[in-house]
Amino acid sequence: MKTTSRLSSVTGGGVGVLRDLRALGSVTRLLILSGFAFNLGFFLVLPYLAEHLGGALGLAAWLVGLVLGLRTFSQQGLFVVGGALTDRYGARRVMLAGCVLRIAGFGWLGFAHSTWSVIGSVLLVGFAAALYAPALETEIARQAVRHEQTDKVARTRTLGLFLMGGQAGALIGPIAGTALLAGGFRAACLAGAVVFAVILVALHRLPAPEPRSAPEPVTPSTSARSSVGELLRNRRFLALCLAYGSYLLAYNQLYLALPMELERTTGSQVALGWMLALSSLMVVLGQLPLSGRVAGAMSHAAAVRWGLLLITGAFTAAGALPPLAGGLLPSLVFVVLLTVGQMLVIPGVRAWLPDLADDRRLGLYTGALSSVSGVVVLLGSAPTGALLDTGGGLSWFALAAVPLIGLSLVPRHRD
Repeated sequence: MKTTSRLSSVTGGGVGVLRDLRALGSVTRLLILSGFAFNLGFFLVLPYLAEHLGGALGLAAWLVGLVLGLRTFSQQGLFVVGGALTDRYGARRVMLAGCVLRIAGFGWLGFAHSTWSVIGSVLLVGFAAALYAPALETEIARQAVRHEQTDKVARTRTLGLFLMGGQAGALIGPIAGTALLAGGFRAACLAGAVVFAVILVALHRLPAPEPRSAPEPVTPSTSARSSVGELLRNRRFLALCLAYGSYLLAYNQLYLALPMELERTTGSQVALGWMLALSSLMVVLGQLPLSGRVAGAMSHAAAVRWGLLLITGAFTAAGALPPLAGGLLPSLVFVVLLTVGQMLVIPGVRAWLPDLADDRRLGLYTGALSSVSGVVVLLGSAPTGALLDTGGGLSWFALAAVPLIGLSLVPRHRD
C-alpha cells in the first residue's frame, strides 16, 4: 500500500474535529470510542501495579521490573499473534476474545497474592491486550487510509483522533484509579474488569466493515511461511521495529522510573496520578495542533527522529535538574518532554506502517511491530529495574542512551 510520503495536512480547531468525526462514519467512531475505553480500563490499574508489587506484596525492585517487563512482553511481544489472527478471522472477533481474557485477567490480578499467581494474572492481562490492541490498531489504520482516499480526511487526522481518544481514557483512568485505591488495589482491578465488560457489549454490536477485496487463496506456504519470510526480509520495517522498541522501553519508565523518582525526591507517589494525567491532557489538547504544525514540513521518519531526540532530552533533564518545586521539577520536565516525543513518534510510525506492508498483511505487520519492540522491553526491563535501584541522577543519564540508540536505527524515508 503506497501513499504520500509526507505527513498529510491537518485542519485545526474543534469544528474540524467534529466535522471529521461525522465524515468518518459509525464504524470508525466506535473504534475511536473503543480505544478510549481500552485505555480507561488499563490506566485504572497499571500506574499503581509497581507500588502494589513492591509495597503490598514486598517484591524486590528487580523482580518488579521483571514482572512489568513480562506484562509488556506478553502484550507487545505477542501482538504478532493477535495481528495474524486479525488477518485471518477479522478484527471484531479478535477484539471480543481480547475483552473476555482481559476481564478474567483483571479479576485474577485483584485476588493474586503469591509471586507466581501475580505473574500468571499479569501474563493473562497482557495476552488479552495482545489480541485486542493489534486488531483495533489494524482496523483503525485500514479505515484511516480508506477515509483518506474516499472522504479526503488525512490519515494522520484519523490516527490523531484515535490517539486523542485513547489518551482521554489515559487521562481519566489514573485519576479514577487514585480514587478507587481508597478501597484497595482489588477495587481498581475489578473496576477495570467492569470497563472491559462494557467494551465487550459495545463491540458485540459492531457492524462488520465493508469487504476490502477478494482474499488471496490461503495455503500453508502463502498464509504463513511466505508472509513471515517476506516480513523478515523487510530490513527497513525491522529497523523501524527496533527504533520503536527503544521508544517503548523509554516510555515504560513512566511506570517504573517515575514512581521511584517521586518516592526518592518527595517521599511519596501522591503526584504520580497527576503526572500521568498531565501527560494524557497534553496529548488530548496538543496532538492535532502539533500534527498540523509538522504536516508537510517533515516526513514520517523525521517526525520519529525528532520524537526520539526529545525523549533523550527528557532523561537527560531528569538527571541534571535540581529537585526544585518540592522535588517535582525533574519529574515534571521528564513527563513533558517524554510526552511531546510520544506525540511525534506514535503518529509518525503508525502513518508510515501502511506504506511498508501489503494491505492483506497489515495485521501481521502491525502485530510484528509491537512484538519486536516488546522483546526489546523484556530484555531491558530487569536491567533497568536494577539500575534504578541504585538511585541517583546517573541512572537517568544511562537511560538516555536507550532512545538515542533508537534514533540511530530509524531508516530513511523513501518517496
